[in-house]
Amino acid sequence: MRLPLAGAFRSLRGFNYRVWVGGAFVSNVGTWVQRTAQDWLVLTQLTHHDASAVGMVMALQFGPQLLFLPLTGYAADHFNQRRLLIATQASMGLLALALGVLTVTGLVRLWHVYIFAFLFGSAAAFDAPVRQTFVAELVGDADLHNAVALNSTSFNGARMIGPAVSGLVIAAIGTGWAFLINGASFVAVLISLAFLRVAELRPNARAHPAKGSFTEGFRYAWGRPDLKAILVMLFLVGTFGLNFPIFISTMAVGVFHADARGFGLLSSIMAVGTITGALLSAHREKPRFGLLLTGAGVFGIGCTLAALAPSYWLFAAALVVIGVAALTLTNTTNSLMQLTTEPAMRGRVMALRVGLALGGTPIGAPIVGWVANHYGPRWALGVGAASGFAAALVAIAASARARKQTI
Repeated sequence: MRLPLAGAFRSLRGFNYRVWVGGAFVSNVGTWVQRTAQDWLVLTQLTHHDASAVGMVMALQFGPQLLFLPLTGYAADHFNQRRLLIATQASMGLLALALGVLTVTGLVRLWHVYIFAFLFGSAAAFDAPVRQTFVAELVGDADLHNAVALNSTSFNGARMIGPAVSGLVIAAIGTGWAFLINGASFVAVLISLAFLRVAELRPNARAHPAKGSFTEGFRYAWGRPDLKAILVMLFLVGTFGLNFPIFISTMAVGVFHADARGFGLLSSIMAVGTITGALLSAHREKPRFGLLLTGAGVFGIGCTLAALAPSYWLFAAALVVIGVAALTLTNTTNSLMQLTTEPAMRGRVMALRVGLALGGTPIGAPIVGWVANHYGPRWALGVGAASGFAAALVAIAASARARKQTI
């Protein structure tokens, strides 16, 4: 008899994918250790609970996704993806180590964090589209949706561990050591890339260098009503809804008066929801557009519940709902866009996806941070709820338009 979850882990049958996901998991734990420590450093050590400063760090860290969009999509479609990943992962590891040294020695200032956030975001901007399309080289199109979902399971499994570890590290030996731990964790993913069986990779079709390569990708995506609707939804939720560092840190510190351990625990609890969403996605045979409507609507409901939560633990429960919804939405967009896009265009289309999902942060994060400072964290969560409901309306309109065209 087939086990219910057997199909959910089918991508792990391949050697290359097993090696990749193992190294990525270790690095992902380090990433979440640093993200939590960075928010705590800015909110409690370098400022006096200034949510706008956290928003500025987010803006600088995710802004390069949009700023370098023409270059990142071009790189993902034209360069050797494995070598590009080695370069980006090594760069992020060195940056984490440098920030750790500054913090441990007591020299770190807020402007240092701003600079490192921008540099880290610049490396991540080149890393994200190639890392997402590289999955197809590891498993092929047949298991692509499953591998995307398992990648998210790994990332969010690390999300359950990393923030809690970060809280313990900060409390025990200091914030700087969390950055050093993240820098060291990149060694694992670099080793996994070195040990891949190159002959067993399934290289995506490489695009031919040509003038106007980026605009070609933009016209391709914008000429597809389904892709256009997905990109608009991602922009809305990414800009105003995926500001979890602001939501969680301001609610933890400003409303529930939690310490570093309590703050880290909230991020880990949210990972229970994101892991659940990722595993549900992995178990599905293929993505469906209708899941985007469900994910966006439930995301709005979850943010509403979080905004109204009267206690720490009810807020934590609402974060689980938000996590399931966010992963349902983001994983479905990832798989749908890759599976319905021509292979030679995937890098540019995925760069657009990442750019609009994260590149709107320089707009949304300062606004959400300002709302949290002036009206309170609960109203900031209300902005996130509104973004989910707005994205759901976009999905409803796109579905209605598609039905009309088939009549």
